[in-house]
Amino acid sequence: MPATLTQFNADLTIDHGIMADHGKWLIENGCTAIVVHGSLGEGATLSFEEKVALQKTYVAAVPNTPIIPGIAALSTKEAVDLAKAAKDNGCRGLMVLPPYLYASDWREMKTHMSAVISATDLPCIIYNNPVAYKTDFTPLQIKELAEEHANVESVKESSTDARRMAGIREVCGDRLVLGVGVDDCALEGAAMGAKFWITGVGDAFPRHNVKLWDLATSGKIEEAMKIYTWMLPLLRMDTVVKFVQLIKLQQNLASDGKFGNNRVRPPRLELVGAELAEATAVIKHALATAPKV
Repeated sequence: MPATLTQFNADLTIDHGIMADHGKWLIENGCTAIVVHGSLGEGATLSFEEKVALQKTYVAAVPNTPIIPGIAALSTKEAVDLAKAAKDNGCRGLMVLPPYLYASDWREMKTHMSAVISATDLPCIIYNNPVAYKTDFTPLQIKELAEEHANVESVKESSTDARRMAGIREVCGDRLVLGVGVDDCALEGAAMGAKFWITGVGDAFPRHNVKLWDLATSGKIEEAMKIYTWMLPLLRMDTVVKFVQLIKLQQNLASDGKFGNNRVRPPRLELVGAELAEATAVIKHALATAPKV
């Protein structure tokens, strides 16, 4: 389930044509759902109206595919309004995040999450990413949300702590479907029973991601390792501050520019100099040595 990048025109408006074409290509190459305007999609720099427009673009482009928007905002009201708009636009699920910027105690974060989850009857993925959002939903807190909201169906675990999967399973049993949200923890997550992978590198290498995931979730770990070892330099680009720029560069190079460019919205800036050269070399080496799948 790739979390898609948002591609921009020269004036930094959204290029909906490329977004639609890329979305179709992802599904043609084995992906099963699309997560739109999340962290990788530069959701924090998109307006409410732009997010709504992106939802409509994907629903129209791949009408038989679940479109799952990342629901995050500065305020609870805006997050609730975005969740309601997503349902109206034909989205089939929500990935619910804590609010941007404001990280506080469980009482406040639970109230925010509950308001968003309750805004519709769409199935919800709880997104736990304390590295990015400074809010850490513990296994017991995740259990509490799941007990109080029937439409909480899964959790995207992105704490980078390999022990968290076991912790969630310990307290939640089979109540929730587990998902991986950190690219270079994918194989480890599959080994702990994760059933889905919300990936960044999958935007550029969907066939390899799908093959890796199929092998990992069918217990063929050694076969999966061959792909995983090759992919790790790419997957690690998903876990650093400039992950958006790096995954955009991957998508650009892997598609020879067909599915995007390196443009990002400030305060992000495009990679330059030695940083660009080093990343380009890693990606081109991966392209030249890619295993057949």
